[in-house]
Amino acid sequence: MYKIFFKRFVDFITAFLGLLILSPIFIIVTIALYFANDGKPFFFQERPGLNEKIFNIIKFKTMNDKKDPYGNLLSDAERLTPIGAFVRKTSLDELPQLINVLKGDMSLIGPRPLLIKYLNFYTKEEKMRHLVRPGITGWAQVNGRNTVEWDTRLKYDTDYVKNISLSFDIKIFLLTLKNVVKSKNIVVDPRSIMKDLDDERKHN
Repeated sequence: MYKIFFKRFVDFITAFLGLLILSPIFIIVTIALYFANDGKPFFFQERPGLNEKIFNIIKFKTMNDKKDPYGNLLSDAERLTPIGAFVRKTSLDELPQLINVLKGDMSLIGPRPLLIKYLNFYTKEEKMRHLVRPGITGWAQVNGRNTVEWDTRLKYDTDYVKNISLSFDIKIFLLTLKNVVKSKNIVVDPRSIMKDLDDERKHN
């Protein structure tokens, strides 16, 4: 009952109130990133959601578009702006995803929406992560986020799908708040500590 009906209702109301309460912060960060990123405060990228349906995830843009003399984008570390690093460290880059929640693309709690290119590299069990809406935060995020290996991270996702409930979502939400306050498990540049899933499994 919760998964089918009540969860979506809770998501919508909470996302609406969240955007309303956090609107001053949203506006300030948008303005700061507008000037830091040449008028581009937001980052849009296609991600697979519920039943692998593709949607555009919205995040605050934390890196500029600077290129080398040959027209290639510089490394992530070189393009990360000072304000962008702060926004990532405080997890404010995820704030615009409340809009995705309002639209029904995402949930507050659920497996994080990963890259489209990973779809062919999941096991049958891991594909269960797409039986629910992806979340802004999830069971994997409060258990190490980008600091745990892929197999473990994806197992956390399937464990969540199998055990989804209101009490489980509340637990994850409270643990997320705790981690944000302590800046725990936040990696400014995830690629510096782990490979992309497709690269890792191509060579296994």
